[in-house]
Amino acid sequence: MSIRPVRQIIQAKPTIEGAGVKLRRAFGFGKTDDFDPFLLLDDFRNENPEDYLAGFPWHPHRGIETITYVLAGAVNHGDSLGNTGTLGAGDVQWMTAGRGILHQEMPHGDAHGKMHGFQLWANLPSSLKMTAPRYQDVPAKEFPEVIEDDGTIVRVVCGDFWGKRGPVDGIAAEPRYLDVTVPAGKRKVLRVETNRHAFAYVFDGSGKFRDASQPLAVKTERVGTNDASVNDETGNRSLILFDNGDEVVVQAGERGIRFLLVSGVPLKEPVAWYGPIVMNTEKELEQAFAELKNGTFLNKK
Repeated sequence: MSIRPVRQIIQAKPTIEGAGVKLRRAFGFGKTDDFDPFLLLDDFRNENPEDYLAGFPWHPHRGIETITYVLAGAVNHGDSLGNTGTLGAGDVQWMTAGRGILHQEMPHGDAHGKMHGFQLWANLPSSLKMTAPRYQDVPAKEFPEVIEDDGTIVRVVCGDFWGKRGPVDGIAAEPRYLDVTVPAGKRKVLRVETNRHAFAYVFDGSGKFRDASQPLAVKTERVGTNDASVNDETGNRSLILFDNGDEVVVQAGERGIRFLLVSGVPLKEPVAWYGPIVMNTEKELEQAFAELKNGTFLNKK
């Protein structure tokens, strides 16, 4: 067994998307090799409705899958296929854009005006870039949870964990997407196969991610030479990018820690990316935007 070293700790940066939604971006629109097969992770967390109610009006996607995980509030959605629905707290939508789709996502706060969720983009391999679009809308009650004797709770969104499998299936990147809560002071070892890229996104609490070598630390507290620490101030909205190995080890702080642990097998394919469309070549990208302009974007078979 080998503990995965921590390559980098990155603070999610403020950005504005859609019609003026204020959110934090953990990664995206940069170098893709480190996160392959994932492209982007946004944390849309806000308690001021004016910062999110304008939402994400009609926009296109091609060549990717988008994963929306709602923790508080709700997201109304609709698409060019005629699908409509609402994602509530704990619900997940996994949309395969494939050859092309137009959709909109309009967030609403809970009774206290709070909105919180994540959107992750996963790349599609070249063989599936032009596949038929589809949705998987999964209600909160369908996600299995592993509750361990020490109080650790692992919610399985996609992939498998300790004999339980998430309800989202048929995903090209074969990801494992876990929502992990480790109680105060507890140490947890989580297996991640060596052939996967992996990252954790901390969104509550504090802790240390132990590693086998000296980490590259960004806005982080150093503890010895074998720890990468996130405290209550820097830990919130911190992304931990792991290097190679087959185990991730976390030591929860005095308030416990909660994070997403996401891993996937890299596609190792070229990426041509602009806005909501991700292809393999510049020619394919230019063709997609030409089709948007001439009205044939949704006519592919």
